[in-house]
Amino acid sequence: MAEHNNTGREGETIAASYLERQDYLILERNYRHHHAEIDLIARKGKMIVFAEVKTRTNLSYGLPEEFVSYTKAKLIMRVAEHYIFAKNWQYDVRFDIIAVTINGNNVEVKHIEDAFC
Repeated sequence: MAEHNNTGREGETIAASYLERQDYLILERNYRHHHAEIDLIARKGKMIVFAEVKTRTNLSYGLPEEFVSYTKAKLIMRVAEHYIFAKNWQYDVRFDIIAVTINGNNVEVKHIEDAFC
């Protein structure tokens, strides 16, 4: 498997652990619908959070959160809509970005709430 796939998977694991420490319940990881995917779906109280995780080991090209494009956000919203209807979710919804930077043993997590809608 390519190194960037391993990095992405590690970032998703770090992000899920971070959310759990913040009292979120992880409902889904890598939820797919058609050709799109949501990295993490979590719940806290009556809020479902659809989180896009971006992980970088090198910031030379920019911060991880800068790599969530408009097109990617629209795809995430489309998959989220499918999930909401499939689960008959009647409460609040939020779209977050979790930016993970891994530099050796140093890991930084930046949680951006309401990143797009």
